[in-house]
Amino acid sequence: MKLQHILFILVLLLLFDTGFARQTASVNGYITDSRTGETLLMANVALLEINRGTSSNTSGYYTITNIEPGSYTLAASYIGYRRFELEIDLEPGQNLRINIELIPESVEMEALVVEAEAEREEQRNIGTAQVSMQLIKDLPSVIEPDVFRSVQLLPGVKAASDFSSGLYVRGGSPDQTLILLDETTVYNPTHFFGFFSTFNPDAVKDVRLYKGGYPAQYGGRIGSVLTVYNKDGNRVENQGTVSLGLLASRASFEGPYSRGSYMLAVRRSTIEPVLAVLRQSIDGAPDLFYFYDVNGKINFDATDNDRFSLAFYAGNDNVAIPFQDDANIRLKYGNQTVSAQWRRIFTDKIFGFFTATGSRYFNQPNVSIAGTSFERDNDIFDFSLKADLEYLPNEYHSISGGFWGGNMVLRFRDRFDNVDTFSNRIQSQYLSAYLQNRWRPSNEWIFTGGLRLNTFSEGNYVRLEPRISAEYRPGSRVRLQAAYGRYNQFLTLISNEAFSGLDIWLTTDEGVPPAYGDQFVLGAKTVPRSGWGFDAEIYYRTMRDLFELDPFVTDAAGLDYAELFRFGEGYAYGVELFLEKQRGPVTGFLGYTYSITRRKFPGFNAPILDDPTRARFYPPKYDRTHDVNLTANYQLSSRWSTNAVFSYATGQAYTEPLGRTQFADIPWANSPRDTFTIGNLNASRLPSYHRLDIAFTRSGRFFDLGDAEWQFQIINVYSRRNVWFYNYDFDENPIVRNDVNLLPIIPSVSYTVNF
Repeated sequence: MKLQHILFILVLLLLFDTGFARQTASVNGYITDSRTGETLLMANVALLEINRGTSSNTSGYYTITNIEPGSYTLAASYIGYRRFELEIDLEPGQNLRINIELIPESVEMEALVVEAEAEREEQRNIGTAQVSMQLIKDLPSVIEPDVFRSVQLLPGVKAASDFSSGLYVRGGSPDQTLILLDETTVYNPTHFFGFFSTFNPDAVKDVRLYKGGYPAQYGGRIGSVLTVYNKDGNRVENQGTVSLGLLASRASFEGPYSRGSYMLAVRRSTIEPVLAVLRQSIDGAPDLFYFYDVNGKINFDATDNDRFSLAFYAGNDNVAIPFQDDANIRLKYGNQTVSAQWRRIFTDKIFGFFTATGSRYFNQPNVSIAGTSFERDNDIFDFSLKADLEYLPNEYHSISGGFWGGNMVLRFRDRFDNVDTFSNRIQSQYLSAYLQNRWRPSNEWIFTGGLRLNTFSEGNYVRLEPRISAEYRPGSRVRLQAAYGRYNQFLTLISNEAFSGLDIWLTTDEGVPPAYGDQFVLGAKTVPRSGWGFDAEIYYRTMRDLFELDPFVTDAAGLDYAELFRFGEGYAYGVELFLEKQRGPVTGFLGYTYSITRRKFPGFNAPILDDPTRARFYPPKYDRTHDVNLTANYQLSSRWSTNAVFSYATGQAYTEPLGRTQFADIPWANSPRDTFTIGNLNASRLPSYHRLDIAFTRSGRFFDLGDAEWQFQIINVYSRRNVWFYNYDFDENPIVRNDVNLLPIIPSVSYTVNF
């Protein structure tokens, strides 16, 4: 019997073994920040006398069911907050609603903060990583505090270059990561040609990365999932933030109203003065270069059991660059998303949320030469409905299920001199459903099994995905974990690492099957001593039926859709280590990754003297064998603090030209002909990459109107001239190679006021 069949049977046993419920009491409610009213995700709550507990879900809701009547101590905790305890009495059949407000810690209250490692372990399910918003804001950054740049510091996540915020997770390309903003898919989450992400740190409250082996509630990508949740808005008092920077500035406002709360955050680049100076001395400096984004959310508390929310995002990049006296390039691209959600507490054992989403991605390049224009319109429209239900029949099982269905439209149009030259429209319907059971037979063991069914109309594909994970806790400070999952992907991205403004998404179809892969993960999460954490994970993943446009197809006219693609395979494996210091005057983490990823496509990278239809595995450009990231935070005084980030990585892979042979006196040629000899595909390596960034922060007051903060930063402190790529001059003999470098040393300053 195959391994997949055995795992499938185990998943079914987990799904349908729910035990027997009995007449008991229950306690449930929302866990929030006492200062703002924001719900807290994955906060921990427990009844101490019976050692029974749970975590709040993505809506901040918790429930503990099937409790024997009696007196208990209800305790709740969350990283960075004071512990909550309350004595409660439960009667037979009682459903007790207790909304818990946790008090944020501060320097003065440090002695009162609970030193409980168990709570931190709850944040560390297999393949999962969470990045705090405070860390994102504190770390040195070139233009803006950036979600993606901070995520790139985690083990298993690669950065392509200083100019790319794309996420390369465990050997996967950026299109293999599903990115969700308030449950809505974001198709191009970048600004500034991919330099940093679209997520405004003032608007975001939670960032969570599922690097691999993720559960059945997510699907659609064969690699990983990044979930981002916007703030609900302060439910206690009106609050605002204004931040001024050299290249970008932002502002946010939030507060309560009679039945809920609201939040609005705006951000815009302020690079125009720099461009005005550059245009005086540099030919070809952009005539126009700016971006902006707007985030908003409004919440309505209809009843104690019903909450509604409406969230939106809009972002836009505009650039115009002259490249001749009568020629210029104009580019406009961006994203727009909207989501409406209803969260409902049906009973003490059933919680659900229902979401309607809309997402649009567009890019519109325009090239004009001597009054003649070439235009291209590329649009994605994605509208969907989602439903998720959680059911807790007893203390041993937590069952969840749901569906996600939608309609996707991809439009592509070329125009030359105001005349349409090519137009294509693809419309696809998709539907997925999942069922998952988390079974805890004892305090030491936790098993999670799930099934996900995916359908996609283009090609009429139906795919079933089993997921299973297990966790064993031999002691209070050790968790041993394992996970397996099958994943499918119906989309592929045509992009450029150096520039993400012209991204094109393509779908499966008849003759173009979806990509699929299996993931295997082993992990150990430990607490070696108080205030410290050490995690280790080993992973192996396969990638089958990878599909992308065939680079050898030079003329697509008359070809079927399937003939435009080539199909390949790949694999990746690695080891990730993560050491974190969580308390004390110095905090931070050290992450190390050893990883290998390979790809293979028929007829590509074939041996020269062998069958040209054969192919060999090769490393993609973003393959890096070793990655090290070190972050440190030190509180210098009551007003001053400093943060530093050091990164080291193996140089990227590239294909090296080895030489040139010139043939002269060819009868049918007017001049000598050159033949170039190149090495194996991506067999050479650029020099190793390393960089040190440092920031100093001074806190104070702004005319007694609010708290203020200066941040002084130096990017690339010792001005390491890391190589982006080599540029070869083939007109010279011998061939001349020039380095194209990444960022030099860059100072930066920003000023933020919170009122």
